[in-house]
Amino acid sequence: MELLEQFAAGDLEAFEVLFRQHQKEVYAWIVRIVRDSGIAEDLTVETFWRIYKSRSRFRPDGNFRAWARRIATNAALDHLRSARHETELPDDLAGAPGEDPAVRGERRKQIKEAFHQLPAKYRLVAMLALIEEEPYESIAQAVGISVALVKVRVFRAARMLRKKLSPLGVEAVAK
Repeated sequence: MELLEQFAAGDLEAFEVLFRQHQKEVYAWIVRIVRDSGIAEDLTVETFWRIYKSRSRFRPDGNFRAWARRIATNAALDHLRSARHETELPDDLAGAPGEDPAVRGERRKQIKEAFHQLPAKYRLVAMLALIEEEPYESIAQAVGISVALVKVRVFRAARMLRKKLSPLGVEAVAK
């Protein structure tokens, strides 16, 4: 508790201790969202810069881990909104056993394109819920919305993906 009080009061050494304690976890969380380690490194630095700048708003009796994750999520969401580049999806996504590699590659490309066309707020929850299989409660806390809204956004994202992918012969997304 004393460390958090010192951080909130502007103590640079306390901030450095918190940085060392939480850097790996923040980085891992951001990688799960943006799917690019280089961008995640930059966003981790950005996240801790935002944490330091907003230290006066941190309540020392609060949960630093949850607060840092929320700031990291916002930084990643800002990135997703501003950069419409490719998001890496797992290699085993949408592949039937024994399927022709060329067909599998084309299907994967179609799914990636459909994901990129989702609005950022839907892409964020869809990536975390459908690809990373994060619990809705964890997503809600990180994004700063209710569990019910997470469910609504996942449902809407899945519906948008189905609408885009069904005419292409790609199976429906389900959670």
